[in-house]
Amino acid sequence: MSKDLDELTRLNRDYINSVQNSDVKRFDEILAPDFYCSNPDKSLVDRAGFLKQTAIPVTIRNLEAHDVNIRLMGDFAIIHARTSYTTADGNAASGRYTDCWARRDGRWLAVSAHVSR
Repeated sequence: MSKDLDELTRLNRDYINSVQNSDVKRFDEILAPDFYCSNPDKSLVDRAGFLKQTAIPVTIRNLEAHDVNIRLMGDFAIIHARTSYTTADGNAASGRYTDCWARRDGRWLAVSAHVSR
């Protein structure tokens, strides 16, 4: 269990860094083929749509995850956390996210995400 928590902690950090840096390559490695994301604007995008929106450079900076709560349930995990970041105009802002991960063929892959601001 400790090994899984360490791996999910690392993947969560990679996910946040990939958002901040528009790292489509890393997302391509860690998203399941059937991944879906609920965006803050209430849209739902599939994996291809998520990768397309990720390729657009973000205007926020200093994105950080706080109060990360990893709930491990066998081959499934849910990560809840809050975020803080600086907007393009320099204002402090925050949000929350919930990511769901599944172990498939021995690897943890993100299968779902929900983001709110």
